[in-house]
Amino acid sequence: MTLPHKLHGSWQRCAESYRLDSHGVGVEDILCSAELRQARERMGTIMKVADPELDRLHGIVSTLDYTVLLADREGVVVARRGDPPFEKGCRRWNLWPGARWSEEEAGTNGLGTCLTEQAPVTVHMDQHWRLGLRYLTCSAVPFYGPDGKIAGALDVSSTRPDPTGRVASMMEAVLIDAARRMERRSFLEVFRNRTVVMLGESSNISLPMVALDEARVIVGATFAARNMLNLPEDSAGEVCFDLDAGTTGTPDFREAERAVIEGALAMSQGKIAPAARLLGISRSTMHRKIRAMNAERARHGNADI
Repeated sequence: MTLPHKLHGSWQRCAESYRLDSHGVGVEDILCSAELRQARERMGTIMKVADPELDRLHGIVSTLDYTVLLADREGVVVARRGDPPFEKGCRRWNLWPGARWSEEEAGTNGLGTCLTEQAPVTVHMDQHWRLGLRYLTCSAVPFYGPDGKIAGALDVSSTRPDPTGRVASMMEAVLIDAARRMERRSFLEVFRNRTVVMLGESSNISLPMVALDEARVIVGATFAARNMLNLPEDSAGEVCFDLDAGTTGTPDFREAERAVIEGALAMSQGKIAPAARLLGISRSTMHRKIRAMNAERARHGNADI
C-alpha cells in the first residue's frame, strides 16, 4: 500500500497519540436521538442553510454511487443525503446521522482527518487506519462558519469504491466548491441586514467577505477575510472603513480599503455609482478614492483599477 504524504501524520497520531487498535471495526459510538438533536441545534445557522447545498452536492455525486454527509466540528454526522439502494450499506458502515467520525475515535478517515488537518482529505480503502473501514472511500473538506471558525465538514463516501481511486481524487474539487457555498450562505444569513462585500477571489476553502454596519465598521469577517486584513480573532468591530475620511490608524488600512473598494466595484460590474451606493459614499468620494489608489499603484508600477 502507498500512503499519501498528507495521511502519514494521521497514521502516526493513531498509533502514538490515540493508541487505536488498527484491527478495530471502525465507528462504534452512535448518538441517541436526543443527543443528535442537540448536535444539530448547536450548528445554528448552518443547519438552516444546509439543505439546498446538500441536495445540490448529492445531485452531483449520486450518479457515482456516493453518499453525502454533513458533520459538526467534532466529527458527528448531523445530516445525510443518499439513494435508497445504498441505505442498508450506509447503516452498516455507520455513514449515518449520529455517527462519531472524529479521528481520535475512528482513526484515519475523511471526516475526522480533514477536521484535524483543517484541509481537504481523501482516504481510499486500505488507507484507513482501521481494517474494518478498508472497503470504503471517502473525501472530505472542512468548512468555515460566519464567525471565521471551522464549523464542520462535508464528506462524500462510497461503499462501492472504484479500486483505482481516480474518481475519489476528483471529489475534493467538488467539495471545496460546496464548502465555499455553505460559508457564503451562512454568512449572508447571519449578516442579512448588513452590507456584505466580497474582497476578491479565493484560493482556498474560505471566501474573503466582510460585513459592514451603517458606519462602515466591520461587524463580521470570514476566515479568509481575517487573514487578508490581518484581523486578530474577535477583533472585527475595531476596524472602521471610514471611506469619507482618511485612515483610522488601523494597521494595513490602505490595503483593506482597496480590497473593499475593489470588491464593491466587482459586485457592481465596474460601475461607479452602484459601487458608491453599496458602500454608502458619494460618487465624488468614490472617484477621489479610485484616483488616489491608481496614483499609488502607478508609483509602485502596478496596473490601475
